[in-house]
Amino acid sequence: MEISGKIIVATEPRTGTSARTGSKWVAQDFVIETHEQYPKRCVFGVFGEDRLREFNINVGDELTVSFDIDAHEYNGRWFNSLRAWRVQRASDAVAADAQTNGAAANAIPAPDATPAPTAPAAPEVSPTPSTSDDLPF
Repeated sequence: MEISGKIIVATEPRTGTSARTGSKWVAQDFVIETHEQYPKRCVFGVFGEDRLREFNINVGDELTVSFDIDAHEYNGRWFNSLRAWRVQRASDAVAADAQTNGAAANAIPAPDATPAPTAPAAPEVSPTPSTSDDLPF
């Protein structure tokens, strides 16, 4: 799934140590607000120091975020989590669209300006009924 908008909140990074492996981890949450008539806000998380460095998300950035939705249970209650796996800057998305549209424009020839030939008009049928047949219509 994807959502596009402006980053309005960046929480403090959380750090810890894995109980299983003993390795250190870092996670950070961000709030994105859409640009619809009635803006929606959505919080998503980024897990891993390498992804945080790669995404380099700051408050005020215009982004398109691709994420996975998951749910987990804690003390009898269920919680959703959105985990980002790709972040694209608005300027990068515009450039990618321009490349895609430019390649498509080069691949498809432009239509001719000459109009297509028209079919000859059908002969007019006279409204007078014929007496040679016995059809009711």
